Amino acid sequence: MTRTGVYLAHPRPGSFNHAVFDAVVQELRDRGCEVLAHDLCAEGFAPGLTADETETVRSAADTPDAQLASHRAEVATLDAMVFIHPNWWGMPPAVLTGWVQRVMVPGVAYKLGTSDGEPQGLLKAGRALVLNTSDTPAERETSEFGDPLDRVWSSCVLPYVGVTDVRRVVFRTVTDSSDETRASWLREAREHARALLV
Repeated sequence: MTRTGVYLAHPRPGSFNHAVFDAVVQELRDRGCEVLAHDLCAEGFAPGLTADETETVRSAADTPDAQLASHRAEVATLDAMVFIHPNWWGMPPAVLTGWVQRVMVPGVAYKLGTSDGEPQGLLKAGRALVLNTSDTPAERETSEFGDPLDRVWSSCVLPYVGVTDVRRVVFRTVTDSSDETRASWLREAREHARALLV
């Protein structure tokens, strides 16, 4: 059975991101996948790093934060990951950025011999799906901003921790989309989630 972590980062209940999250979780469960579903905002995940959590080379120390310890232990057991979030200022929302910084730590997600060395990814999850929403048209995104979220996930974060198969889909533009368009996007999200298991 494939064990998949699904992480939602959007603070407003009823958002389209929540609909995508629900569709993906249901699709994976319908396919017999063990799903560990996390609405990070609803869970109250604290994104702020403490001073003790800023180590980048030595393995992270045990944490007294039970929620954080649980996330760290869980991410090490996953076969695949799904991240669902909007594009805000070319970045993931703060709760997800903080989750990456606090959970994907040395000794859990990667090993680094020296500060200028090459990391060894420790996660067994070889595949990840990133589903983004955006209100920026694709042409403008590319010409003005260069799609920074693609760089974040496909270059900076996931390969660093050992994820070699990174898939990303952007649903845009959300604010002015019709109910029919949103329904088609939800079907597409399900299709991509299903393909992650193959």
